[in-house]
Amino acid sequence: MTRILQSFAEVSADYDLALVDLWGCVHNGEAIYPAAEAALIAFRKAGKRVILVTNAPRPEAGVRARLDEMGLSHDAYDAIATSGDAAQQAMLMGAVGTKVWHLGPDKDDGFFTDLPDWASDRPAIERVSYDEAEGIVCTGPFEELTETPEDYRGRFLAAKARGLKLLCANPDIVVDYGDTRIYCAGALAQLYDRMGGESLYFGKPHPPIYDLARRHALKLGLTFAEDRVIAIGDGIQTDVKGGVAEGVDTLFITGGLAAEEFGADVEQPEQSPLDAWLQSEEQSPTFAIGRLR
Repeated sequence: MTRILQSFAEVSADYDLALVDLWGCVHNGEAIYPAAEAALIAFRKAGKRVILVTNAPRPEAGVRARLDEMGLSHDAYDAIATSGDAAQQAMLMGAVGTKVWHLGPDKDDGFFTDLPDWASDRPAIERVSYDEAEGIVCTGPFEELTETPEDYRGRFLAAKARGLKLLCANPDIVVDYGDTRIYCAGALAQLYDRMGGESLYFGKPHPPIYDLARRHALKLGLTFAEDRVIAIGDGIQTDVKGGVAEGVDTLFITGGLAAEEFGADVEQPEQSPLDAWLQSEEQSPTFAIGRLR
């Protein structure tokens, strides 16, 4: 049975490293959650380390800049591992060719422009029109607030016929942007897979982003001892599934994407509906809490 916590401090002494999701856990796309920020600062003040592990389809520098805009204290984390960085590395290694069609909003242009130093030794990646593309790089819908995956079915049918691979820079299906639920790149990649196309994934719950987190941990001088690591997030099929696959304990934030499933009080999930829902999702996090605090 998943144990419901009232605060992260109840168990934090058992861990040296927290792999913490951002959207739905630390912020809602518009504002930082103060209690979550305070919990992470307290964890680090106790000599622990925090790596933010996010499915954001942008390199680390862009995510850090956005967190600065929202006002997240640098005392709340040590490093950032992004799906954008892991997917960008695969793109630069030629996973979907050198001529790619970018499916995504302009705000994700940094995926193609904020390149690591070693990229200078790789063949240049050229963004081209859909008709010229050797592959697709998907960072999300063009219009996040209005479009759905079905808006792309026609183009995906033609792409599948051409044998184009789709590199998914963000495996999340949906996120809540303030009070609005929007589709992410993962929803488009999921549709492409169902249509018979081939999508490539590098963020949670897939191994590449955890390999990136391990590299960050090593740079911090921290050994990645699984029994002293906890993965925290509100995505049951991303944060929790990924953490379990990596062999670490998990803390499920119930007040995120699935908040309505666990009772009337978002801050206080009820054990019975939580257990039933987790069984239906075929996942068993170590702990659960309404909000990170």
